[in-house]
Amino acid sequence: MSSKSFRIRAMAAIVIAMSFALTAAPVYAQQTSPAPVATAATPAAVPAQVASPAPAAPAPSDAAIGTTDSRSLKSSMQVPHELSPWSMFMSADIIVKAVMIGLAFASLVTWTIFIGKFVELFVAQRRLKGALDAIAEARSIAEARVALGSKTGILSNFLTTALREARLSAGISSDTGIKERAASSFGEITRAEARRMRLGMGLLATIGATSPFVGLFGTVWGIMNSFIGISKSQTTNLAVVAPGIAEALLATAIGLVAAIPAVIIYNHFARVTKGYLELVSRASGAAGRLLSRDLDRAHGGAASRAAE
Repeated sequence: MSSKSFRIRAMAAIVIAMSFALTAAPVYAQQTSPAPVATAATPAAVPAQVASPAPAAPAPSDAAIGTTDSRSLKSSMQVPHELSPWSMFMSADIIVKAVMIGLAFASLVTWTIFIGKFVELFVAQRRLKGALDAIAEARSIAEARVALGSKTGILSNFLTTALREARLSAGISSDTGIKERAASSFGEITRAEARRMRLGMGLLATIGATSPFVGLFGTVWGIMNSFIGISKSQTTNLAVVAPGIAEALLATAIGLVAAIPAVIIYNHFARVTKGYLELVSRASGAAGRLLSRDLDRAHGGAASRAAE
């Protein structure tokens, strides 16, 4: 009985030990075994990814196309690095160039008239003052002509006209008529001299009055072309807009350069011409007084001879 129970107990112990061993073996295998390396499954997944079609790229929008075109236009436009007057003139529109050339020519004409009229008025005033000083002590037209000698000028013309009128009026007893006719001739000489001295001043007045507006026309035309260029380039970048506007404003600047000196020179010569014409009036009066003295002497001598 005791041996049989012992066998039963031994068999139970063996069963328990085997069940314990079977239960602990998988846990130990999980803890000690290395991580599985994907060998066959991974290559199989890769072809699947390669074989899948790539997503199509989105079509470019109109805004993107416009932006690209504007960038290409901006890059293709030649923007001058130097905004000097000469470079702006060379890159200006043909009409703006014509306006600038015309205004430059008008400025040249202005300074040419200034030099010519300055020399003419200076020499004429100096000669007339010298002639008036020379005949200041003359008592007759003959003495005045001797004092002037071979000098020519406005005073010599007055004296010659007075002598011719006295000769043509010989035998006429009315001195008043002779003086009136001589004064009329003096007036014609004075007006002719005034026209001669004012020659070119009308051109100065025209240049001074019209040059700013001609330059403004060039500016308006240039700015209009600049706006057209802005609309074509579809950009308001200052580096693109500034050269065209600067070229347009250069036309106005040249117009002012031509107009301002013309106005100043015109006003100066108007004053100088007025002073010279006053000297001409003095010369006319001096010639009239000499003629009157000669007439009085002639009538006084005839009266004394008649009395004898």
